[in-house]
Amino acid sequence: MSTPCRCCRIGCGVFAVVTSLILGIITAFLRITGTIALTPAFLWVILGIAVVYLAVTVIAATRFRNDCCESLCSTITALLTGILGTILLSIVFLAIEFVTTSIIGAILTGALLFFFFLTITSVACLVRCLFNCEN
Repeated sequence: MSTPCRCCRIGCGVFAVVTSLILGIITAFLRITGTIALTPAFLWVILGIAVVYLAVTVIAATRFRNDCCESLCSTITALLTGILGTILLSIVFLAIEFVTTSIIGAILTGALLFFFFLTITSVACLVRCLFNCEN
């Protein structure tokens, strides 16, 4: 049984990517200037959040796979990209220690926060679409 999705426009996905990109660039800039540093506790929390999101997404996909419409594919793709990018980069940061002001560390930190915020904003878009919000 397919539900009509009237609100699943490209605008929400684009908004999620653009917002996440801006936050990722700001984070990279703050990291290269030495204003912020990543702690192992923060990395473990982000890794845990991403793994829980992945588990919930897999469970929801198996439970409701026939109840969604085709226009959710872009939102789900953004969500899975954010989750997998967050998991990968948090494991990289837990395995390799970067100097606070290194350029590669700053780029990877920006990418980590980009993927994390992409996960959060994609979930918000997904919830909005699943409840068929008009505005």
